[in-house]
Amino acid sequence: MLTTAHNSELSSIRTIGDIRAEFQTLVSGCGIYDLSWRAKVKLTGQDRVRWLNGMVTNNVKDLVAGHGVYAFLLNPQGHILGDLYAYQRGESIWLDIDVTQVARTLQIFDRYIIMDDVEVENVTDKASVLCVSGPKAGEVLRTAGFETAELKPLELRDLEWQKIPLTLVHKEYNSYEIWLSPENAGQVRDVLMQSGAVPVGTAALDLYRIALGVPRYGQDIRERDLPQETNQEQALNFSKGCYVGQEIVERIRSRGAVHRTFTGFLLEAPLPLVGAKIQANGKDVGEITSIAVLPLKSSEQPVALGYIRREVGPLGKEVFAGESKATVAELPFKIVFG
Repeated sequence: MLTTAHNSELSSIRTIGDIRAEFQTLVSGCGIYDLSWRAKVKLTGQDRVRWLNGMVTNNVKDLVAGHGVYAFLLNPQGHILGDLYAYQRGESIWLDIDVTQVARTLQIFDRYIIMDDVEVENVTDKASVLCVSGPKAGEVLRTAGFETAELKPLELRDLEWQKIPLTLVHKEYNSYEIWLSPENAGQVRDVLMQSGAVPVGTAALDLYRIALGVPRYGQDIRERDLPQETNQEQALNFSKGCYVGQEIVERIRSRGAVHRTFTGFLLEAPLPLVGAKIQANGKDVGEITSIAVLPLKSSEQPVALGYIRREVGPLGKEVFAGESKATVAELPFKIVFG
């Protein structure tokens, strides 16, 4: 899942140059930005794998060293308390979490670690994270001297680059992260920019996230939402065994569907506000969670992310969001990615 900025050294500026150019860099080139709004939590102890597997919605138990998964953290009622990436690193598991979720996540962990041999350490201050995104990200990394050919999505590899120890992580959507010591981040960033990466700011990053249809926890995914409603099936594993909230998730699966689903909308002016109700035949059938005006090469297209009831929201269906006409659209938006 692509994650977008709250603040960072390189990306705290909403626009570094022209937002249309920055957005097009992410769509067709390679953008670079810091990921200081992502926290790292390290799990050690003999019970770490078994314990974490019982806490999250995806299969941690069978992860091979050097691989990761995206997962939800649920309450017993099956509602989403947060999302995270979990990476198996051999002698430890590293969690990648938005900084806004760290305090709550650590409180939940502390509540559930009872007699388990699990130690939790927030190692965020020990690692800087650079990210390159876009269809030319791999090319830029190779030009800078990184080997990416065999690295699959959510796979990581510890490397030594120009005598600098670091970890290269292949994320989804043509994105790569580089985890390294803060004192080495500037040198690596400079080489990546010399190799073709272009700095982008938070405004372009959020447009890119919305164009891809990537939900953000706290905005598009809330505690009141159920996992299958979010349309993030990659976060769920139905054969891993018991975990907190699993009974509800399995009950939804056995019934065949949820009542509503996360989707995209093409909008017409006037634009609605975030939180606007989706209406069909005069009835509320969903809501808007994110809105963007995508700066295409020669035009602009207002779009939104949100939820709609399955029975009234097939692709191409015309509905209303406030006073705006909205058309249910496939994600990622084809007007951007073809």
